[in-house]
Order: sequence, then structure tokens, then C-alpha cells
Amino acid sequence: MPSKLDQLKAMTTVVADTGDMEAVRAFAPVDATTNPTLILKAAQLEAYAPLLSEAIVWGRSHNHLTSEVADRLAINFGEELTKIVPGRVSTEVDADLSFDIEGTVAKAREIIAEYERRGVGRERILIKIAATWEGVRAAEILQAEGIDCNMTLIFSLAQAAACADAGAFLISPFVGRILDWHVKTEGKTYTAETDPGVLSVKQIYAYYKAYDVKTVIMGASFRNKGEIEALAGCDRLTISPQLLDDLARDHGEMQRRLDPASAAGRAPARLDLDEKTFRFLLNEDAMATEKLAEGIRLFSRDLRSLRELVSQRLLAVA
Repeated sequence: MPSKLDQLKAMTTVVADTGDMEAVRAFAPVDATTNPTLILKAAQLEAYAPLLSEAIVWGRSHNHLTSEVADRLAINFGEELTKIVPGRVSTEVDADLSFDIEGTVAKAREIIAEYERRGVGRERILIKIAATWEGVRAAEILQAEGIDCNMTLIFSLAQAAACADAGAFLISPFVGRILDWHVKTEGKTYTAETDPGVLSVKQIYAYYKAYDVKTVIMGASFRNKGEIEALAGCDRLTISPQLLDDLARDHGEMQRRLDPASAAGRAPARLDLDEKTFRFLLNEDAMATEKLAEGIRLFSRDLRSLRELVSQRLLAVA
């Protein structure tokens, strides 16, 4: 019997959640996603020293700001990933722009322009933006310009519905982080079928299919193989190298769990969202409110760490 990874690929687009090029080559996903945390880890590996060195040399020779060099490093990784995967690569806008519509739009345009200067078309890139109200509005502007967006840090139906209304290309619901909150808050254990993160994605999937939403759903942030199996059939799933390896080694049967026709019949009522309603619904959901804020803080922290790494290299003796 084919591995569970191969079975999953037959029903779901598999995406590698890593900056490690060797892992991407090993598991042959269609797409790849990155974020400041993954870039920070990969940039410290000897295998990717040339990507860091190129950015440092460029920064020194043109007297660029540390933040600009860090941006170049992220795009260096993204460009290399486009040479490996046949599909899309996600590059994240700075987390400290999560509440800045104009800043997010400007940064996204800069990222796309740099990729295009390197011969990488915008059709190969997804701009990752935190799904705040401001992030959603920025995505609406960018999508109208033909810049496709990956709305990240999705923890609630309200966020998913707002992203759909804005015409976002893709959303990334964070399955594992939802589970983490419930385990910590409630002190309970869950099976794959009762996992709150899995149930959240199933609810969003039903909503999108019932109302013919074209936005792609890409489950993310998995804690175990069971969560992935419970979402087999989802549009896309972005998976860490460790879990990709686990799936590749397992030759048991994997059943399709999500199907558009059957899911649509279980959809919640359609949401009519303006800014006040969005903020109220998000505020009513303690988990989503806390995990969105925490996610932005963590990405901001790792972005600062990445910039510090770049700063130290810029100041080092050449």
C-alpha cells in the first residue's frame, strides 16, 4: 500500500512548512511556506550560509538598513524554494505591520517587486499577512492588484469569513495552536476527531463550500499525525518535515475525511461582517483573541531575532 503521505497527496495539496530546502526536496510538496521563525532557524544552518552571506555582502556594499537585509534574506530563501517546488512559496510581511494597512500594502509590493526583479513572477508567490482587520483590508487591496495573499494566524470563523469577503487567495487556520489553548485552559485531552483545531477547520471548510467561497483553506500548525489524517481532503495542508516523514513511513490506510458535498450541509449561517461586527465576534472568542495576539508577538520576536542575527553579521569583520 502507498504511504499515507502519497495517499494524502492524491486528495490534498501538500505544502512543506519549512525553510529547509533539503526537506522540501525529500518530500516533494507542491508548495512551500516560510515565516520569520523558520527563516531564523534555517539561516543558522551551515547549508544555507551562502544565502545569508549574499544578503550581508549586499547590505554592506549598499549601506542598507538591517531590516532591508533581513527582507533580502527572506527573499533569498523564497527564491531558492521556487526552484524546488512547482507551485507557490509564501513570504511573510513583517509582523509589526499587522495593524497597519498602508504599511502592509507597501511591504507586500516591495516583496513582489524584488521577486519580479529576480525573474520570479507574482503567480509563484503568496504574501503572508496576519488576519487582523487591518490585514484583511490590506489583502483586499493587494488582491485587486493581482498580488495573492495567504492570510495567516486564523483561529476563528469570523476571521475566515472576513478573508473570504475580501477575496483572499488562501487562509491558514492554525490547528495545533487552537489545540494548545484548549489543553492548557481546560486541562483535557482530545482525540483527533474531538480536537478543537480540527473541528475549527471543518467548520470553516463547511462554510466555504456551502457558500461557494473560492478562497483556499490550508490547515497549518499541526501537533501530530492524527490531526492531519482527520483533515485529509482539505484543500491544502502545510506540514513540518518531521510530520511529513512520519506520514511517509506509515503505510496504513488513509481515508478522505473532508468532502465538499457532504461538508456543505453542516455549514453555519453566513456572517455579515463590518469592522464593528468582526471585532466584536473576535473579542467574544477568548481563544482566537489570545492566540492571534500571541502569534503576532511570537513572529515579531523572531523577526527581531532575525534582524539581530543580521546586525551582528553586518558588524562582524568581513
